[in-house]
Amino acid sequence: MKNPDVGSSSRKKRRRDDEGETGNSSHAETEDQCLPLENNLTFSDTSVALRMMRAQFPRMNQASIQPFILQSQLYSSVNDRTQVDRELESLRREKVVRIFKLNTGQDDHAIMFLDDYLNQVDHIVKRMEEKKQNGIEVFEWFKMHVLDSKLEPSIGHHELFSLLSLGGRVKEEHITLLINAGLLTRQLIDPDMYWFAIPSIGRLLKGLSQGRKELLSILKRKKHKEMFLSELEKKQLRWSPLDMRFHLRDLIGSGHLKTIQTTSGLVVRVSRD
Repeated sequence: MKNPDVGSSSRKKRRRDDEGETGNSSHAETEDQCLPLENNLTFSDTSVALRMMRAQFPRMNQASIQPFILQSQLYSSVNDRTQVDRELESLRREKVVRIFKLNTGQDDHAIMFLDDYLNQVDHIVKRMEEKKQNGIEVFEWFKMHVLDSKLEPSIGHHELFSLLSLGGRVKEEHITLLINAGLLTRQLIDPDMYWFAIPSIGRLLKGLSQGRKELLSILKRKKHKEMFLSELEKKQLRWSPLDMRFHLRDLIGSGHLKTIQTTSGLVVRVSRD
């Protein structure tokens, strides 16, 4: 039988290591945020790209949203997609990151560092404690027994119930609480299956879709459907809380935009494929 203390202690150790790393590199990360995208568009490996993009995640007033990275953004930042898939799978199995399927109508996946995700769960519990909500013990069961052993983006009702039962006596109300908190969403095709989800992400997903359309529209209005990256990066998007850099990485990685190196700088052009 798996000792829950082992998983818990390893997570704590990893969190301490990450906190130490973050503390030592906070000044560097501030500098990274100021760097033009052209100067840090590509990286040597997936882990470096993830940490850089985490540091560059748009700062918003919503404290409940932890930084996340789109898989498409990784494809724009590391030249070899096979390398990205292989290294991302390794990070997932090592419980460094979690991968979430998004409901934006495309094959979109978000990546979040596990410690950030656990912090987000803790934030939910704190709010519910303040409201004296019943049944919040399920969140500890969810972290310890479900997230620690189920690494895939989805889970069946029976398996979810079984894993939660390792923590205590589970009721359907407990699962409803997880759904209402935004940690699980039912799959439309199979109601007995759930997607793991990022709480409070709805507004950002709406902004993601609108920002994609707005950025493509800006370029399509240009004579050759292109702009210098340095010029485009300075533009403000009206319909997305996510910044221009976030959307540029996404659309380059998904193939909607392509970059061309010229003697005057990097040009971003709408793909004609």
